[in-house]
Amino acid sequence: MIPLLPCRFLAALLAAGAGSGDWPTHRADDARSGVATTSLDAPLRPTWVVRSAIPPQPAWPGPAKRDAYNKVEHLKPRLWFDRAFLVTAVAGRIFYGSSADDQLHCVDARTGRELWTFFTEAPVRFAPAHAKGRLYFGSDDGHLYCVDASDGRLVWRARPGPADARVPGNGRMMSVWPVRGGVVVRDGTVYCSAGLFPSEGGFIAAFAARSGEQLWSHRHGDIAPQGYLLASDEHLYVPTSRATPVVCDRASGKRLRTLSGASGTFALVVGDDLIHGPGKTGQLSESDGAGGDQLASFAGHNMIVTRGVSYLQTDTELSALRRERFLELTARRNEITARRTALTAELEGAKSGRSRAIHAELETIGEELVEIAEDVRGCILWKRSCDHPFDLILAGELLFAGGRDSVRAWRAKDGDEVWSAPVEGRAYGLAASRGRLFVSTDSGAIHCFESE
Repeated sequence: MIPLLPCRFLAALLAAGAGSGDWPTHRADDARSGVATTSLDAPLRPTWVVRSAIPPQPAWPGPAKRDAYNKVEHLKPRLWFDRAFLVTAVAGRIFYGSSADDQLHCVDARTGRELWTFFTEAPVRFAPAHAKGRLYFGSDDGHLYCVDASDGRLVWRARPGPADARVPGNGRMMSVWPVRGGVVVRDGTVYCSAGLFPSEGGFIAAFAARSGEQLWSHRHGDIAPQGYLLASDEHLYVPTSRATPVVCDRASGKRLRTLSGASGTFALVVGDDLIHGPGKTGQLSESDGAGGDQLASFAGHNMIVTRGVSYLQTDTELSALRRERFLELTARRNEITARRTALTAELEGAKSGRSRAIHAELETIGEELVEIAEDVRGCILWKRSCDHPFDLILAGELLFAGGRDSVRAWRAKDGDEVWSAPVEGRAYGLAASRGRLFVSTDSGAIHCFESE
C-alpha cells in the first residue's frame, strides 16, 4: 500500500500533466510524430528489464505470403499495433496495457518495480493516453476506461458501442465492438473508436475527459477501425485496419472523406497532412487531410518528420531526406506529366503547324522531367544500411531503431552509427522520457536504458 502523503504528492505531480521530457501517448503526441521531448546521449547503459510471464498475444497473425489476385509478393504487415507492450511514460512512471493478462500496468521508471495494475475484462492492446493525472485507454471488452494515474483507481467507464454483446475471438470472449484503437485526448475531450465487423458497424465517438459523458457518436457501416487515432487542430484521423484512413471533423465527428493511397495502421500527422501506410509493399502515402488529394509517396514503412529534415525507414535502409523539397518536385512532376498526357492525346488529330508546336513542347517537358528526376535524387541527404526495421524514434540528436534482438542508434545529422545494445526479442516499440529509453519486444520484455 502506498502511504497517503506520498500518494497525494504524486497525484498532484501527475495531475499537472505531461511536461517536457515526457512521452504521454503513443509515439509521443497526438500527431504520432515519434519525436521525443527529451534528449538521449550515447552510450546508454541497461538499468532494468520487466518480463511478462506470457508474451503479447497479437490480435492478428502476420500477412499471407502473397496476394495472388493482384500478383503482389512479400506482403508487408499492416496490423502490427499490438506485437509488444507499448508504453506511455510520464513523471517517472511508465504505463502499458497487456494483451496477455488483460491489465493496465504501472511501473516505476527508475527501478522497474511494479506499482499497481488495473484489470479489464479482455485484452488491452494499445498504450494509454495520459492527460492531467488520468489515463485513458480501451479494451477488447468494448469499454473506454479512465483511471487515476497515481493509484489505478477507476474514475469512469464508458461504452462506445451500442450494447454489451460478446463473441469468441482470439481464443477469448470479446465485445462485438472492441475498442481496437489508441485514444486521443485533446482540449478536454477523449476521442475513440470501436468495432471490428463492418456489418455490425464501426463507431467513432467523443467523451468528456472529466466526466465520461458522451458528446457525440457516429456509426459507420463500411469500416473496421483499428489503429492509433491521430488529431490536428481541426481533424480526427482514424486508421481502419487494412483499408485507408478516414478523416472526420474533430468538433462534430462528421466524416469528411476516405483517403486514397497506402492502407494500414501506421500514420502520422504533419500540419493537416497525413502520412500513412505501409500498404502491401512498404509504401507511405502523404495525403492532404483538408482536401484528400494524394501529394506524394515514399518507399518505406516508418517516417520521422522534423523541420527541414525527415527520416525514412525501410526493411533494409535508413535515410534522411528533404521532404518539403521532395513534395515541391513531386507536385511539379505531376503537373507537367498531366500536361504531357493531354498533349499526346491532342497530337493525334493536330494539323502540321500545331503538331510541330506540340512536339517542341513535349521535348521541353521531357528535358524538365529528367532535371526533376535528378533533383529528386538530390533530396536524399544520407542513406545507410539498416537491418533494424521494427520501429524508429528521434530523441535529441539521435535516431533509435528496433531490430531483432537489439536496438541501435545513429546520429541524425550524418547517419553514423553510435550505439547498440542487446534486447530480448524483436523491438517493436520504442519510447524516450526524461533521459531514459524504453524498448518493448515481442517476447513480453520491456528494457530500460539510461545515458551514462
